Amino acid sequence: MADFHQNGNIATLHNLRTRSADELTHELQTFATTRKISLILPSLFSELEGDALPNILNELAQVPYLHRIIIGLDRADEAQYRHARQFFSVLPQEHVVIWNDSPRMKAIDARLTELGLAPKEPGKGKNVWTSLGYLMAQQDSAVAAIHDCDILTYDRDMLARLIYPVVNPAFPYQVAKGYYPRIGEGKINGRVSRLLVSPLLIALKRVIGDRDYLDFLRSFRYPLSGEFAMRTGILPDLRIPSDWGLEIGVLSEAWRNLAPKSVCQVEISDAYDHKHQVLSPEDASKGLSRMSIDICKAIYRKLAADGTVFTEEIFRTLKATYYRSALDLLDCYYNDAKMNGLSVDRHSEEKTIELFANNIIEAGHVFLEFPSDTPFIPTWNRVHAADQSLMSDIIDAVDADIAEFG
Repeated sequence: MADFHQNGNIATLHNLRTRSADELTHELQTFATTRKISLILPSLFSELEGDALPNILNELAQVPYLHRIIIGLDRADEAQYRHARQFFSVLPQEHVVIWNDSPRMKAIDARLTELGLAPKEPGKGKNVWTSLGYLMAQQDSAVAAIHDCDILTYDRDMLARLIYPVVNPAFPYQVAKGYYPRIGEGKINGRVSRLLVSPLLIALKRVIGDRDYLDFLRSFRYPLSGEFAMRTGILPDLRIPSDWGLEIGVLSEAWRNLAPKSVCQVEISDAYDHKHQVLSPEDASKGLSRMSIDICKAIYRKLAADGTVFTEEIFRTLKATYYRSALDLLDCYYNDAKMNGLSVDRHSEEKTIELFANNIIEAGHVFLEFPSDTPFIPTWNRVHAADQSLMSDIIDAVDADIAEFG
């Protein structure tokens, strides 16, 4: 992917293979003396038992410029939390494991519920939001990075390239989003990005007309990547979705709050692979089926907030336009894979497109039936206005869990 193409909407920072990772790391160490960098790792306990996370920790242990690593731990009991503390102890940097299921953290959730500010559902969005609250309460980091804990092809150069644009004080970027090719086991992966998001954005442009927001989303080579870096000054006003629309939601917030010149995408890997979600065609509450519905709703809500009027007729037209666009792109993916010695199962991919087409309509029904419903978690600025001690109480709760169960 070593090219130098710019799309004109956001900056694209390429890996032209002209600079060593060691040189980049040395420069980041210099920047980090005055701009502290923290990394957030949202993790399920089950990921501690997988193949990816041990290698991720081995790579992170060799990163010299990180000030703090914050691990948000979900779906863990007391024994598993104790095990997680030991598991992450290999990290030489200052680090903390936030046990999101501890009695103390549940008491924090209860306070938020009483205020009407609690996240509506557990998941990655809530995990990231809580970790960001802890990070902001510490008041000592200039840059926050986020990436997943299931990256099978992880190396520390990915992190260096991800954070460099927002750490470098000479650059204007407030948000950097990573991109990469999704290939593994001889196949092209990334089904939701390839078969849903890309053709859906094309179809939306054809059906509802030009929208700057659609052009913004289409500028990202991998809009669903889970790798972000942000300057912490923007975090208090960031609205984090609690469902599978997290990545699209963060991009939408960048569109709403920042100038386009403040946002960039950066090439962080030549090959990226992680845990693959099941399609779950029989159950729309799970897997890629659930993910596709949540992503569609996130895009519809943002367009509606900017004045787009949606009707049943528009959603029916959108489904038909999407279906044709997706099949056209599938031809491109198939030929691209063939030329590069990779495989694409056309029958499976067409079945996936059919499912996504139906879910475009299903998401539209939900949107029209519950137009005021929103999956967004309140901003930390709002939480702080409602309860000025809550953020510091999160630090106290985490410290108390460490003291009691360490």
